[in-house]
Parts: sequence; structure tokens; C-alpha cells
Amino acid sequence: MIVRHAAFRSDLPLARLSAALLLATALAGCAVGPDYKAPNLVLPAKWGTTHKTTLADGANPANQPPQLARWWERLNDKTLNSLVEEAVVGNLDVASAKARVREARASRKQALASLAPTLDGSGSYQRGKSAGGSEGDAFNGGLDASWELDLFGANRRTAEAAKYGLDAAEEDLRNTLLTLIGDVATSYIEARGYQARLALAQRTAQSQRETAGLTRTKFQAGSASAVDVANAEGQAASTEANIPELRSAFQQTVHELSVLLGLPPATLNERLARSAPIPTPRFPIPTGVPANVLLSRPDVRLAERQLAQYTARVGAAEAARYPDVSLTGDISTAGVKVGDLGKSSSISWSFGPSVSVPIFNAGSLQAAVEYAQAQRDEYFIAYRASVLAALQDVENANVAMQQERIKNRSLASSAASYRQATSLSRSLYQSGSSSFLDVLDAERSLYSAEDSYLASRVAIATDYVALNKALGGGWPGTVDTRTPDVVDQMGPRFVSSDWAERFAGRQ
Repeated sequence: MIVRHAAFRSDLPLARLSAALLLATALAGCAVGPDYKAPNLVLPAKWGTTHKTTLADGANPANQPPQLARWWERLNDKTLNSLVEEAVVGNLDVASAKARVREARASRKQALASLAPTLDGSGSYQRGKSAGGSEGDAFNGGLDASWELDLFGANRRTAEAAKYGLDAAEEDLRNTLLTLIGDVATSYIEARGYQARLALAQRTAQSQRETAGLTRTKFQAGSASAVDVANAEGQAASTEANIPELRSAFQQTVHELSVLLGLPPATLNERLARSAPIPTPRFPIPTGVPANVLLSRPDVRLAERQLAQYTARVGAAEAARYPDVSLTGDISTAGVKVGDLGKSSSISWSFGPSVSVPIFNAGSLQAAVEYAQAQRDEYFIAYRASVLAALQDVENANVAMQQERIKNRSLASSAASYRQATSLSRSLYQSGSSSFLDVLDAERSLYSAEDSYLASRVAIATDYVALNKALGGGWPGTVDTRTPDVVDQMGPRFVSSDWAERFAGRQ
């Protein structure tokens, strides 16, 4: 029995007991190894991609603190809002991340338990017959206690590492939620984009079929050639060929959305069958300053917590090279009757310190320290890399969205011009003042411009999602990480019925 206190002898002088406890407390206050300090990284003062939009007082709204709380609601789409809420509850990646939080929490409890004394009880009963022929009973009971003083902080460094590990698991959950919400928003925007492009293809194909009918009528009247008819019907068929592809892309995206919600792929088919507008973000979008990503990005905070965790593990490895001191004690009693235990029975006890000193291990403990230091360095580099990746994500999303908006304005102008050209060419063709090639070229150009314009609107919205993800916008609410997904039904059986049945079948 290993006891962390001296309480077995009532005649131990009080002064000696107090001195021993004070000495143990003082020694237990030190912990070898490095104390963790968050790295001080030098970051840019502002983003490289600047905004031209300014307020009346000359302030740039993009430099204001980012508005990350429930950012997807600024797309003004109630269906998207409800899908995000359902995904947070049902997504399987989130469920796995919550289980990892529970796992880290249990590991921390185990590590903290190593700092406390332990107490174990034992008992036995035996009935026997002596060589003389007499029979008798024997009862035994005892207590074993132990307390490791942890003079050099091995257990405290382990508990510290476990605490940082729990922090890292919680940040991993937040990062999973950030990724999930971004994926749900992106998939939903793409689904609405496919719907809009599908409707455009259907309208265009119908219009081109009408043009082909008009051309056939003119051909029958002798005012158009068979080439014109073939070209008109070929263009309509070419546009119609895009319809199955767009339907397939839309359906696959809806399937992806369903799985993100933790549902079978076809669950959302009926719910999203009715078309809705492509979500449009409001501008300008505040991006704050680069230093914000250190606080808002969960993957950056995760990397920082992992660095802290592995810094503490260096201390635990270092402490293993020092002596290990414990206070141990035990007390036992024996009697021929249960009632004799503790009064008329024989009682024995022992108490005292024990020391374990590493003397020779062929450099194994020193190698363990070097291994822990190398791991710490690896996570330090990983932390720096995560910060650079976060800055790059913001810069890329920012410039992509700005340039896509410029492109979108040009595409809108192009579509408007081709729309006017198509209307004029049809009128001229019907009056016989223009050739059919002008109509064919105008219709082809109009469809391409309108389809590109819709695709650009989707790109702007998905760039908006990417920017908010890059800035660290995730789930602002609480998530239940304490309720397990599997509730064990404990029964009196020691083996499962399936195993028992298989075993019985072999007999």
C-alpha cells in the first residue's frame, strides 16, 4: 500500500508530521521542463487586398471587425438557415468530433487522478482443516494506500498536457463545425445555381425550337434554305443536351447536402425541388486585420493548443529522469470470525517512503526527452504554418470575390447587349432584312452570356462563404459534448448472447 500521508501511527510527534507534510508540499511545487508561453508571431498590419469602397467619413468598412456570428444569415435565405441548424445536430463528422472531446475530457480526468492518493481495500475468507483434523475459518482484511509526491512534476506535466489536449479537442470540434457550415452553404448555393442554369437552358431551348419552327415555315414558303433549318434544329438540340447534365449536377449536390445533414442522400429531393433565387451576399464585407485570425480561426487555435500540449510533454519526459518518491503504507487484520476483525484479531501495519532512482538506462530517458523536444518543434512549425495558411485563405478569398464582382458586372452588360442583339436579329430575319446566321450567332452568344452570368453569381456567393470560413466564422452556439451517441444497456450477462449461441452450436 502506498500512502501519501502519515496517519497510521497515533504516537508520531505532531511536529515531525507537520514538518514532513510541509516538506512534501514544498517539493511538490516544482516541475522541471519548459513552461509554455504562446509564440509571439509578427503579422502584417493590414490585408494586402484593399477595398475601394469607403464611407462618408473616409473610413473603409472592410477594415472594421469581421461580423462572424451567424454570417450565413446575411444571405437572407430561410431554407439555408434551417439546413445549417439541422446539419449541426445531425452531421456525423460533428458527432465524431464531440466523441473526441469526451475522450480528451476522460483522459484529463485520468491524468488529474494521478495527483491524488490512492486507497485500495482487500478481503478474503478461507475454511480449512489442519493436520490434527480440526476445521476452522480464517478472515483477512486490509487497506493499502499510496501517494506519489511528484517532486519533479511528471504527473503535473502530464495533467497539464491532458488539459491542453482537451482544449485542442474542443477547437477541433469548432473547426469541424466551421467546415460543415461552409460546406452546407456552398452546396446549397451551387444547388440553386444549377436550378437557375437549368431553367435558363429550358427557356433557351424552347425559344430556339420556336426559331427552328419559324425557319422551317420560311423554308416551306421558299424564303429559307435547308441549311438554315438544319442549323436552327441543331442549335436547339445542342442546348437541350445541357439539360440532363445540369439536372444530374443539381441532384448530386442535393444528395451531398443530405449526407452533410446526416441523412440518406434522397431525403432533400422533394424539399429542394422548387426553385429559389441564388443567395446574394450584402457588401461590403468587413475583414478586420490579420491578427484577428489568431483569435477567430479554430484551426489556428487548435495548432496553438497542440503546441502547448507537446511543450508540457517535454516536461513530463524530463521529469522521468529524476528520482520518484512515494509515501506508502498498509494495514491488515486477521481473525477467525468476521466480528473479530478490527478488535480481537491480529493487526499489522507499515508506513514509510519509497524512492526509485534511475541509475543506468543506456540513454533511453534522455532520448525520450529529445524525442519530446522534436515533437514540440514539429508542432511549433505546424502552428506557424497554420497561421500562414489562414492568412493566405483570407487573401485568396478576398481577391477572388473582388475580381468575380468585376467580372459579374461585365457579364451582366454582355448579357444585356446580346439580349438586345437577339431581339433585333429575329425581327430583321422575320422581315427578310437579315440572314439566319445573324439569328443563330446572336442566340448562341446570348445563352452563353446568360449562363456565364448565373455561374458568376454562384461564384460570388461561394467566395463570400470562403471568405467567412477563412476569417473563422463558425457556429456561435453551444454544442452538447457530454451526451454519448451510444447508450450501453448493462445486463447481468458476462458474455454476449451471440457469442454464447455460437459456442453452443459447436457442441
